[in-house]
Parts: sequence; structure tokens; C-alpha cells
Amino acid sequence: MNGVRMTLGRAAVVLGGSVAGMCAAGALARHFDEVIVLERDALPADAEHRRGVPQSKHPHFLLNSGRRAIGELFPGFEDDLIAGGGMLLNPSIDAAYLEEKGWAARKKSAMTMIYSSRILIERVLRDRVRELANVSVQEGVTVDGLELRGDAVTGVRLTRDGTSETLSADLVVDTMGRGSSVMAWLAQAGYPEPPVKTLDAKVTYVSRWYDLPPQDQRPEAWWWKHIVIMPSVEADPNRPDEHYYLANFFPIDGNRAIACMGSWGLPMPRTADDLTESAGRLRTPLFGEAMAASTPISQVHLTRATGNVWRRYDRADRMPAGLVFVGDSVCAFNPFYAQGMSSASSSAVLLEQSLSRTDALDTGFARRFTQQQVALLKVPWSMAMARDRGYACGEGTETVPAWQQKVMAFAGGKAFQMIVGAAREDEVIDEHFSKVFNLDESLGEMFKNPRVLFGLARYQVKAALGRTSVPFGFDPLQAPPATDYSTPRKVLT
Repeated sequence: MNGVRMTLGRAAVVLGGSVAGMCAAGALARHFDEVIVLERDALPADAEHRRGVPQSKHPHFLLNSGRRAIGELFPGFEDDLIAGGGMLLNPSIDAAYLEEKGWAARKKSAMTMIYSSRILIERVLRDRVRELANVSVQEGVTVDGLELRGDAVTGVRLTRDGTSETLSADLVVDTMGRGSSVMAWLAQAGYPEPPVKTLDAKVTYVSRWYDLPPQDQRPEAWWWKHIVIMPSVEADPNRPDEHYYLANFFPIDGNRAIACMGSWGLPMPRTADDLTESAGRLRTPLFGEAMAASTPISQVHLTRATGNVWRRYDRADRMPAGLVFVGDSVCAFNPFYAQGMSSASSSAVLLEQSLSRTDALDTGFARRFTQQQVALLKVPWSMAMARDRGYACGEGTETVPAWQQKVMAFAGGKAFQMIVGAAREDEVIDEHFSKVFNLDESLGEMFKNPRVLFGLARYQVKAALGRTSVPFGFDPLQAPPATDYSTPRKVLT
């Protein structure tokens, strides 16, 4: 557009108006005369929950790879998110982080994150999409199926206000999430179903929203902005289930926080009273104290749909032209690992790059993009597998034998904590660990780095000799220490 070149087609249609859909619209807008986003819900003007995104009631991390990807599609997005109330924080200095042995020391690290609610992220994205002159978002629309001609998708069938109609398109992007019906529609049209990889580690988590007390009414020791309680890795039948919960008291926009607890295969509290009682059985009283000092503003929200699912369209024997997938519709992750939005936005950037390299939207475009997308999805998928394969309760095609489960459980527990400890001591490990966490590097790439391996070995020796420079294991029953062990060392007041 803008006189640089002709567009690739008259119209592109996006199925779904969530984060993946809005990112896809931003990618397509540069290459089509018209982009139409079809959304079943009525989209709110402000940052509000809606029926189609039940996950919005839980904490959401936008990883650095996602921040960067959305910024490529919508320059200034990060500034808009912060202006709307998002907070740019350094978790290692701004969070009280409880490991197996106790509270971690505070120390500045390479990792930064923007903390906000999912509903604010979506609102900022919707605002940006509405600024695009050639994009329209059509609400209250139910997509009923694909329009096919020969071996190509040429549009979609939909229902609007009780009336059926067909919308033509040169390219259709499925961003309808885990519940997408597209694979079933293709099967009905005679296309063989692609292989599907699955692993459900039986993760269940619950969240409740709170108004935080004003800054001048908080306890004197309340220096932290985020509480993270890692699940214990030491099996002990005498410990309560809550010691094996992953718990977050997660700050969001509007001087609010989300109290979230989750587990792999354990029963979870369902009522406000149960949530309060469970908070009292965690490994530290800090979480329950924070809840008690804050004002609840929601009910308790529970989610079970947390399995990892990868629909391998790249391995399908036959697929129609004119159809691609972005977000959970192709690869959905255990939400515990905060990979969904970042993976979706990165896929949208890949789609934009693929369109930029294409002179004409030929019949092979969709297959080439789908195959290129595999390398991008392998990074978050391998990280999710590295943790979820370590649970005996897991079900699906990607489960492993018992001996391998034990290895994976060690890697996701004690080995992970060792890496976290080494990152406090070693800037190189800290940098690479930040890249892995933020999906900028794979675990395999990190462990192929000789300097990382040397640093991990050195840390093990220093820890065994008691010669680490940054202490760890502060008493979880006491308030987390406010001392900043960054260089130069200082004590925060």
C-alpha cells in the first residue's frame, strides 16, 4: 500500500477478535484492501470481561517476545499499555519469590515484564485495530463454516441477526482458539484430519480479583509488588496439598491484584471461604495476609481447560489453499506457562513477514506459512513438555514412561531451581535464562552454550562450598527480606 506495491488481494477474513485475531488483523492490514474481523461477542469499549474469553479472569504475562511482536505490528503498543495502567517491572527485584528452601534474595536481573490485566491488553489492541482504515471488526457474528471451491478456501459462511450469508475472502485466518471448529469443517469437506499432539497434566487453577489498599495504608514490610510461591519439589505425604500449589498474588492495572493458585492434578478451592483457608496453608503466611489486607471484588473463578494441544496442520496429507492458523487454534499451551499471547503475536509477525516476501498469493502460500510456523511453535511447545511430562497424572499422546517422568520431574523441579540460583550469581546465565523464559531462545540452545554449562557447574561447586555471593533460603514464615543484593549492594528503606 501507500504506493509501494499493489496489495495481495481484495479481502482477508479473520475468525475471532481476541489477542490472536487483533494481531492477525494488524499483520493483514498491510497487504489486503480490506480486512474483516468476525467476532461472536459484542466487544466492550473499555477493559471489561466478555463471554468468549473466560481466561481473562486469570493472570496473564505478556512475555518479552510478545511485547516485541505486538510492537512490530502496532508501534507504540507498549507505551499505550503503560499509559492505561500497565506496570513495567523487574520481577527479580519487585517480586517476593519463594523457592523450595525459602525466600530468594532480591537482585536486579535482565528480565523485565509489563504487568497488566488481560482485559487491558485486549482493549489497547482493539483501540489500535480501530485506527486501521482498512480493517473492520464485525461483532455478534457466528461463523458457520468455510466456503470451498476446488481445493481452496474462498470465504466463510456466517449468521448475523438470524440471517445466513457468505463472505468472500482471498485469505482466511483462524484465530478462534481451542474451541475452533475449523478442523471439523475440513473433515466434513473430505480433508483428512491432521495428527494432533496432546498432553493434559490436569492443571486446575483458581483466581479472585482484589482492590489493593492505598499505598499509605499498606504494612511497612510491604515492599513487594508481586508474590510468587513455587510448588514444593520434595514429596512428603505429611504436607498439605497447598505446598504443591503454584501461587501468584499478581498486580494489575487499576491498583488491583489477582490472587491465583493452581496445581497439577490436585483438588482446588472453589469458594471464597475455601480460597481463604487454602491461602492459610501455603508455605508462607504472606499470601493470606495480602488477601486479608485487600478488598475482594470478584467471585472465585476456576479453570480446567489447560491441556497442551498442537494440531499439526503442517503434517496433513492435504490442506486447502487460502487458510492459515494463528494462536490456540493451531497450538494451545498449558496457560500456567504464559506462552499463548506471545506465541500468537509472534505467529502474526511471521504471517506479516511471509506476506511481505510474497509477490502474489499463490496456492502454496498457506502450506509454506504453516510449515515455517513449526519452528516458532517448537520453542514454547518444548518448554511446556519439559514441565508437564514430569507429572504421572498427565494424559495424551505426549506422555512418557515412568522413568522418563522422573527425569522430567527433576528437570522441572530441582534442576530449574538450580538454574534460577545460578542466574543470580552469573550474568551470562541470567541473560540466557531470561531469553528462554521469554521465548527468545530454546532450552536446547541455552544448554549448548559452553559458557552457560561452565557457569552452572561453577555455581554447583560454589553452592556446595557455601561460597555463593547472593544468599538464598530466607525463612518463609518471616517477611521476605527487602535487601537488594545488586551491585553495589544497598538496603531499601
